[in-house]
Amino acid sequence: MISDQLSPTRMNRQGLALRLQMKPAGAARGHLSGGWWPWSDDPAREFPVLVAALGAWVGPVNRVSYHLDTWGQIARKAPVDGRLVRFEGFHSMDPHTVVVIGSDHRRVSLLVVPPSTPGGAARAALRAAADRDSTAGAAEILASNGIPVHGPSPVLIPRARSAEPVAEERWEAEGGHLR
Repeated sequence: MISDQLSPTRMNRQGLALRLQMKPAGAARGHLSGGWWPWSDDPAREFPVLVAALGAWVGPVNRVSYHLDTWGQIARKAPVDGRLVRFEGFHSMDPHTVVVIGSDHRRVSLLVVPPSTPGGAARAALRAAADRDSTAGAAEILASNGIPVHGPSPVLIPRARSAEPVAEERWEAEGGHLR
């Protein structure tokens, strides 16, 4: 167990402890509310324990959103702790995050540290994601801790520059003003 905020008794069906670290109350707003280091990429194995643990932050959980190519298959709706939870996969989501939404629309966005990450790097990434002053994004945290970033990472991919100036740059260069 990583977090000071959660009970160390949260376990998955295989008896493995939940590896979750959340930002403290009153922390800087940023891209992430904390970090999670799942044991596998099997959402049926990992998501129920996460859902049960995050009730303290978002209330009863209604839905979990995740990147489709990062996780395995899961039913679109499944009971968790006697409550029906919707699982929604999207190709457009950051592949290194999971978003959990509660019944009153409170939400947390979590960095997902890949399951195969070595312990030292994974723990460092979790600490960075839960740092009170951090506003860094998932890809930035992973890369800064030596964890390979696969897939689209909007934080690290700069906008491509063409040889031809875009219209607004040309406008300003010729004396126009956009603002």
